Amino acid sequence: MSHAEDYTFETKLLHNSHKFDSTTGAVSVPIHHASTFHQPNFDHFGKYDYGRSLNPTREALEETIAELEEGSRGFAFSSGMAAISTAFLLLSKGDHVIISEDVYGGTYRIVTEVLSRYGVEHTFVDMTDLDSVEEAILPNTKLFYVETPSNPLLKVTDIRAVSNLAKKHNALTFVDNTFLTPAFQKPLLLGADIVLHSATKFLSGHSDVVAGLAVVKDEQLANRLAFLQNAFGAVLGVQDSWLVLRGLKTLSVRLKQSTSSAQKIAEFLSEHHSVKNVFYPGLKNHPQYELQHRQSTSAGAVLSFELKDENAVRHFIENTQIPVFAVSLGAVETIISHPAKMSHAAMPEEERKKRGISNSLLRLSVGIENTNDLIKDFSFALQVSPEVSRI
Repeated sequence: MSHAEDYTFETKLLHNSHKFDSTTGAVSVPIHHASTFHQPNFDHFGKYDYGRSLNPTREALEETIAELEEGSRGFAFSSGMAAISTAFLLLSKGDHVIISEDVYGGTYRIVTEVLSRYGVEHTFVDMTDLDSVEEAILPNTKLFYVETPSNPLLKVTDIRAVSNLAKKHNALTFVDNTFLTPAFQKPLLLGADIVLHSATKFLSGHSDVVAGLAVVKDEQLANRLAFLQNAFGAVLGVQDSWLVLRGLKTLSVRLKQSTSSAQKIAEFLSEHHSVKNVFYPGLKNHPQYELQHRQSTSAGAVLSFELKDENAVRHFIENTQIPVFAVSLGAVETIISHPAKMSHAAMPEEERKKRGISNSLLRLSVGIENTNDLIKDFSFALQVSPEVSRI
């Protein structure tokens, strides 16, 4: 008799329905490099027929993420944006979307430059202000799109409140859960309809795969998204599916180190005279600190901070040694990025300024390195003068 339903999240990462292969006993999910499957019966086809529609390796990942997010069905896509874009295909011409204002740049781009061409309307709002959210509702509002904590300003939206508001207006709620993962936040349990992930980030965690995931709770909605996944075809390949499955096994231990370090680094930066602002919901002066700790079990491993100006940012980047300066986040190595030039480059400068995404803002995704080493590195980079640099 299995007691898997009683396991904690940490144990479920390893001891789930794909703990071992039922046929061979292998403790690693087999990689099925098959684009098509033999059908032994002329009148009745088997579960698998064509790789785009379903593959056993991808299915294992989809079932695992559904179990971890406590949904009914999971879907694996070729990227986070493929997952988001396919979910948006649930909308029709004339529908209206209410969306977090400082959303990821790729999401901003698909809403403003693609969906708009097909007659889908949108309104960006500060979703931390529920009055503003309610004021933005139109008769044709069909979706509330939430990113919490938001990228890159780490604003926190009340998922339950927005979901309840959506239900009153017969609209759906999507939540991008990339920053916190189901280890720290479970939007479906708070009323969301679809939870989305760039699995490229924390879920895989090693900067070696590009992937997207979606999880749905309602079976009817799951069937609609399954139809779109198969029709649109932006599915995750089997090798990448296996890499995400492997990354998931260490999610809990990676996040434990990363989030512990993020808290200490945020506190260090908030006290440093060279730092203007620190955006991290784990700090008690964060406007949504209490909300963050009501709906999530951690503030996560991502934070942002502002320096004096872009020149100060440039010198900081040139004088840090441990972080990689790169696009993306959520890896074992610490990654520092410049939203204006990287994650939000798709957003026009005027729109970035409206949202407080300045050229002096840096986003930090904390890895699993020693915390003290990271703080020493940042301390040097913040103190160094323009004339001093490391060799």
